[in-house]
Amino acid sequence: MEEVPGNAYVNRRKLLANSVTAASLAFARHGLAAAAYHSSGLQTVRISVDTRRGLSVIPADFAGLGYEISSVSIPGLLDAQNIKYVQLLRTLGSAGVIRIGGNTSDYSSFAAKGHAVSAPKGTVLNGANLRQLGTFLNATGWKLIWGLNLGSGDEQQGVEESRAVAAAVNDKLLAFEIGNEPDLFGRGAAHRSSDYNYGDYLKEFRRYKAVVRAKLPNAPFAGPDVASATAWVTRFAADEGNDLKLLTHHYYRQCANASATLDKLLHPDPKLAPKLKELRAASAASHVPYRICETNSFCGGGKPGVSDTFGAALWVLDFMFDLASAGCAGVNIETGVNQLGFVSSYSPIGADEHGTYSAKPEYYGMLAFAQASRGQLVAVDCDAAGVNLTAHAVIHNGRRLSLTIINKDVSRDADVSITVTERLDHAEALRLIGPSLQSKDAVTLAESAVTKDGQWKPKRLERLRSKSGQCEIRVPAASAAILRWAP
Repeated sequence: MEEVPGNAYVNRRKLLANSVTAASLAFARHGLAAAAYHSSGLQTVRISVDTRRGLSVIPADFAGLGYEISSVSIPGLLDAQNIKYVQLLRTLGSAGVIRIGGNTSDYSSFAAKGHAVSAPKGTVLNGANLRQLGTFLNATGWKLIWGLNLGSGDEQQGVEESRAVAAAVNDKLLAFEIGNEPDLFGRGAAHRSSDYNYGDYLKEFRRYKAVVRAKLPNAPFAGPDVASATAWVTRFAADEGNDLKLLTHHYYRQCANASATLDKLLHPDPKLAPKLKELRAASAASHVPYRICETNSFCGGGKPGVSDTFGAALWVLDFMFDLASAGCAGVNIETGVNQLGFVSSYSPIGADEHGTYSAKPEYYGMLAFAQASRGQLVAVDCDAAGVNLTAHAVIHNGRRLSLTIINKDVSRDADVSITVTERLDHAEALRLIGPSLQSKDAVTLAESAVTKDGQWKPKRLERLRSKSGQCEIRVPAASAAILRWAP
């Protein structure tokens, strides 16, 4: 890879006036350190990193993807023979978690030798589907959370399905969930009467679990897999915590409608921090880790023109760090065919349903997180001076420091002055950039795109002037930078 000076900065007004070809040449010639997006202001931001104050450790399998169970019935999708798709997951990390469930799981059925069907309310899984999934997990190295049908299924079929899943995936099984979003069973999902409550769910969960355990004694479980009723998680942790692998919860900013804007996505959700605080408390009290096992920007498949843009890449990078900072054990970003039967706008991995797969903007946000999140979070004090900018720092193996700076501001660049408690030198930076917040393609990390076969490697690393833990960098509006120091 080529290293270029950190001061190489191309004015974005000029880039916007040029053709795509000219912009590409400017990237190559100058080592562009900015997104091609108009900026009307420049602010000084001060960041202090205290490497002596360790916070949460980010698990190696923190990152994950989430799929509707109907995806498993799509021939050749989650299969080791789908080499590019396997590589796309491996590029995100050698460890991760796939969660199979979603609304379609509570309308699905299992027939070992039946005809596979992928449909929103009529998915049929067979043994061959599960064996393909097992090969896929072995090829990626990722583990599995599997959702069993509580909504419309019966416990005996659940036993047959759980045994077939366990046999197919072996040691890659992390946990079974029983039911998807049971807190909605009495209303939106309409699987139960309107007075269905937590007590009803707990009785059903325990009965279902006992039937499965009678045939599969070591079956691991997670739950309650709620959509929004965080209080259920607190109660479930107290009631079932001594026999759980994970506490699980879903999160979407809201559903896709006229108010689901990019501006809203790029600003903090006031409901998120209190929810994570409650989940963290339940986890600590029960000594069971919690995972946001289904999430993305806006539910219902996302909003086109918002969920599928570079702005969503910046959102997901910051969101993943926010979860890690709140002690979350991991996150499953939804991708692929949704409960309505079409490929979601928010999918990190694009699919045309004809065997062509590609890295979409959100994928690059996840990829940036993968480059900067291996280790323990440490304390950061960020004076953003009114800029919509955040920063997250991680120490790897007690030695290498990464600082991720995310400027989600639409108009203000930031001149960032950084102080680190350790006297670290030899800094370098990788940039996450796109032509604009609204761009759906031409996103790069370290000026490199994910290749057609699903691989990525940095093309250019910027050398930064760093001495005794003092460093400066410009982070343009609508971009992110990952700084790395080695002792």
